Amino acid sequence: MSDPDPTVMAGQRIRARGVASNAVGRFEAQSRERVDDGWDIAEDERLLRTEIREERPRSALSYNRSPDLPFDRSVNPYRGCEHGCVYCFARPSHAYLNLSPGLDFETKLIARPGIAGVLAGELRAKAYRVATVALGTNTDPYQPCESEHLLMRQVLEVLAEFQHPVAITTKGTLIERDIDILAPMAAQGLLRVGISVTSLDPDLSRRLEPRAPAPARRLAMIRRLSEAGIPVRAMVAPVIPGLTDRELEQILSACRDAGAQAASWIALRLPREVSPLFQDWLAQHVPDRAAKVMARVREMHGGKDYDAQWGRRMRGEGIWADLTRQRFDKAVARLGLNRQMPPLRCDLFRPPSRAGDQLALF
Repeated sequence: MSDPDPTVMAGQRIRARGVASNAVGRFEAQSRERVDDGWDIAEDERLLRTEIREERPRSALSYNRSPDLPFDRSVNPYRGCEHGCVYCFARPSHAYLNLSPGLDFETKLIARPGIAGVLAGELRAKAYRVATVALGTNTDPYQPCESEHLLMRQVLEVLAEFQHPVAITTKGTLIERDIDILAPMAAQGLLRVGISVTSLDPDLSRRLEPRAPAPARRLAMIRRLSEAGIPVRAMVAPVIPGLTDRELEQILSACRDAGAQAASWIALRLPREVSPLFQDWLAQHVPDRAAKVMARVREMHGGKDYDAQWGRRMRGEGIWADLTRQRFDKAVARLGLNRQMPPLRCDLFRPPSRAGDQLALF
C-alpha cells in the first residue's frame, strides 16, 4: 500500500472518495502537510465525513457569456459535490471558498437555503427576460444532501409556478422524487433532462465516481423519466481517451434502449487543479494505462493537459477528437439519437399573482 498523501492529516481515514489529496487551492498563501513529530504514538483513526455548511444567497441566477454553451443562466443550490467524480471540471471553483479542490470539494459542501425565494424575486424583476435556466451545470443538484435540504425541489416549485423553461443535468436518482413536478412541466414544453453516463463498467464507474449512482441505476433513471413523458438526452461525459472511449457506442445503445431521445458527448476536461488530481488517480487505479491516457489527452488539447479556448475545450482537436466525433455521429445516426430536441417554450412565462396584486383585466 502506498503512503498516504501528505496533505491528508494524521488519523483521517478516507473511504469512497474520488481523490486522496487535500492540497490547498491556488489562492492560498500557506499550505499544510502531515509531518512526523518524532513521538511513536498511534493516532486514533476517524473516518473523513461529509460536512454541510449553509450560505444565505444574495443572488440565485448566475449568468455566463460562453459562446459554446447552450444556455446563458443557471442556478446552483449547492457548492461542492459529494458524488466525488475525480474528473469533475468544477473542482477548481472550491478554491474561491478558500477550500481545497481535492477532498474538500467532496466533503465540505455548501447548501444555499432560501435560494428559491431569491430566485422568485429575480424572476419578478421588470427587467427580467425569460430564457432557459440550466440546473446542474457546475455541481449536481441531486447529490445526496438534497434528500435533507430539498433546495432543488424548492427551486423547481418556483420555476413551475412561473411556467419557466428549465434544463437539468444530473447523475442523481433523487430526480425521480420530483417527477410530480417535472412531468407536467415536460407536458407544457418547459423541461428537458440530461443524464450523464461515463461508463457501463460498474467497477470503473465506482472508482471514477465513487458516490454517484451505478451505471445500471442511471439507465433505470432514464427509463423511468422517459416513461413519465420527460424528454431525456443521454450525455456521454466525459469521454476519457484510452479509458472510456471504447465504450462510446455501447453507452449510446444502452441509453437509447432505456428511452433516451437524443445524445451528446463532451471530452475530458482537466482545468487547473483537476489535472494533478486526475493524474494521481490514474497512477493509483490504472498505472498500466496512465501514460497512454495522458498522451491522448494532450494530443486532443494541443500538447497541453487542457485547452480552455472556446470551441475546443468541450471537444478537443486533432486525430483522436476527430475519430471520437466521427464514431459518435455514426452511432447516433444508426440509433436514431441524432435528432434535435425542440426548443423549450418561453411564451408561457407568467409571474404568479401575489396577495395584494392588482388583478389583470384581460
